[in-house]
Amino acid sequence: MRAVLSTTFRSLQVRNYRLFSIGQLVKLVGVWMMFTAQDWLVLNLSNNSPGALGIVTALQFLPVLLLTLWAGKLADRFDKRKLLISANAAFAVTAIVFAILVASGVVVLWHVFLFATLLGVANAIETPVRQSFVSELVELPLLPNALALSAATFNTARIGGPALAGVALALLDTGPVFLIATALAVAPIFSYLAMRVQELHRSMARPSADDTRIADGLRYVWKRHDLLLPIALMAAVGMIGFNFPVTLAALAKINFNAGPSTFGLLTTALAVGALGGALAGSGRRSRPGVYVVLGAALAFAVFEVAVGFAPNFIVAMILLVPTGFFSIYLAQAANHRVQMGVHSAYRGRVMALYVLVFLGTTPIGASLAGWWGEHFGVPSSIWAAGIICLIAAVAALVWQLRTSGDRLSLHGGSRPGLTLVRTTPDENEEIDEEPVQQPAPAEPARTVAA
Repeated sequence: MRAVLSTTFRSLQVRNYRLFSIGQLVKLVGVWMMFTAQDWLVLNLSNNSPGALGIVTALQFLPVLLLTLWAGKLADRFDKRKLLISANAAFAVTAIVFAILVASGVVVLWHVFLFATLLGVANAIETPVRQSFVSELVELPLLPNALALSAATFNTARIGGPALAGVALALLDTGPVFLIATALAVAPIFSYLAMRVQELHRSMARPSADDTRIADGLRYVWKRHDLLLPIALMAAVGMIGFNFPVTLAALAKINFNAGPSTFGLLTTALAVGALGGALAGSGRRSRPGVYVVLGAALAFAVFEVAVGFAPNFIVAMILLVPTGFFSIYLAQAANHRVQMGVHSAYRGRVMALYVLVFLGTTPIGASLAGWWGEHFGVPSSIWAAGIICLIAAVAALVWQLRTSGDRLSLHGGSRPGLTLVRTTPDENEEIDEEPVQQPAPAEPARTVAA
């Protein structure tokens, strides 16, 4: 057990990463409390409208669609730690004003729309910078573990935050829940200020604006099939399949006639599975293969379809556990495959593109999910999303097989099943640390720091 624990949590031995994880955990518990209370507030203000829930989720992620690539450029050019302090300070100030409005009882629906957009702007800057900052907190061999623990931290908060919000909503009101969540949102600022800058793994030299062009990052991904496939797959899954903030709240209140604390159980069940998926990948020491990503996508799609056809609350809650597991196992494997295959000079811009397709497409998907749920029922919006994700996963598998020359062999006998026949080794399994084209820097220190 000691060996397992030391392997699973080995990145926490690094002081800067430990501070990062603690700050993120505290903030994210507050953020998920806020999101849960916000969903309930929107349903109350809109007379139980799934469409309004879709709009607020879309507005929350619209800035990601518009600003993320620019944030990736900033991450490759400027001090990531200072950028994160600024972005988290902006988020905290905005959340405080929002919480005061809610607690005072004067909040109306357009206030929620406005502050969802403003909080989204802060997140649009913070998310790609934070994703690429992890590589500066630990040495390269620890990067897969650090990324996995970051996902585990996120999903631990997804368990605790909605559960705490559900209890608080039942005992108190939305105003106090928002105030508590806001108090927790300032934690990362203190974590970043307490870090030892001299222990960060980065180059002292800063690239120029010409060395961090967004177009160069896009061309870099376009020429790398091993990066393009997981990014394209996550574009489809992120836009259509990951709309649970819209669908679960509506499913709980409209279809299952659940109260706020019961609604929190659905989100918690999803998060419990997601935490298991995150921890399952924490022991990964190398770049995951493409078929790990594709297999997780297929499994996630199947379970999402099953959730859409769940006949009652209990069955839905049980099915959400494996759905959550494969959702994060998929997202984490795709994230690892991209992060561990990209040159350090492009990491900020490539991760910004990943965040763009994964989160930035949420306004489109959330609006579609809300509209579909309004007109055809919430359960159908879930199983239809699962079918689309299944089609995307199968299409990605066919693309990979045609590109690589690999094939699937169907065999019978005592152990019938499918066998993958590899004709070539998985390309680019090692980290790309050689400059592909200008503007990759030539200094060895920057390459090692990645």
